[in-house]
Amino acid sequence: MSFDLRQPLAALGCGALFAFGLSLSGMLDPARIQGFLDLFGAWDPSLAFVLGGAVSVAMVGMVLVRRMARPVLAQTFHIPQSRVIDRPLVLGSAIFGIGWGLGGLCPGPALAALSLGLMPVAVFVLAMVAGMVIHDRLLSGRV
Repeated sequence: MSFDLRQPLAALGCGALFAFGLSLSGMLDPARIQGFLDLFGAWDPSLAFVLGGAVSVAMVGMVLVRRMARPVLAQTFHIPQSRVIDRPLVLGSAIFGIGWGLGGLCPGPALAALSLGLMPVAVFVLAMVAGMVIHDRLLSGRV
């Protein structure tokens, strides 16, 4: 039985490209994120350009997905079908936003920022993982 390395290598390459883009754009710096969220202080609009670029790339990707019969390295696409805005979605979004504003990091940049070897980033990632475990073990299905 042989193991196909194409999918894990493609995931590794995409993750590395994403991390490089985050680093290049300065999104590994929590102060830059907090500066963007500080609308009435020293507002830093640079994150808006990063987000605009990300949305543009995602839009092109979705156009391509709709034209493809199936993914290159999988049998089916995994696109969410639900369009319901319910309590768990709103609560999760609010918790995410509060954590993002307070910590200046979200999951992707936090994992990429681990490479910087900074203790506050490691503490953030540990707290993030703890929150995920608590949710999965204690709260999943109850919200």
